[in-house]
Amino acid sequence: MNHIISVLVENKSGVLAKISGLFSRRGFNIESLAVGPTDDEKIARITIVVNMDEDSVEQVTKQLHKLINVLKIQKLDPDYSVQRELVLVKVNSENKNRAEILEIANIFRANVVDVTKNSIMLELTGAGTKINAFEELLKPYGILEVVGTGMIACGRGKKT
Repeated sequence: MNHIISVLVENKSGVLAKISGLFSRRGFNIESLAVGPTDDEKIARITIVVNMDEDSVEQVTKQLHKLINVLKIQKLDPDYSVQRELVLVKVNSENKNRAEILEIANIFRANVVDVTKNSIMLELTGAGTKINAFEELLKPYGILEVVGTGMIACGRGKKT
């Protein structure tokens, strides 16, 4: 089962390496990893998505707490948090199918960020299921490249 772990850390070099090393030493694969600043420049947020059982999540969380640069750890409940991913998709595009690709982009509220003679690059933000559906509809046209951010997530309601 996928678990979303939000970790507030000191915004210093080497912190991400320590955290990812903790997962790797225990043989856990990180499905998604996103790091970014918070409203305080001294603090960064790391969003980690892992596929493991509940006991393993507990074990990793306890070990994360021991790291000196870790300030706060929160396991986010998918039902009480907002999750988003960003993806750039470059699609093979000729004049005859360009209108169809743009219609799919319009339906998914994707933005056109680059157009060349032979391709269109689209930007889409949303839940993983939305992004997967978008990619599936574009496959017949020929996806040339896909770049994604991984999941970011934030708990709903007031900050605790």
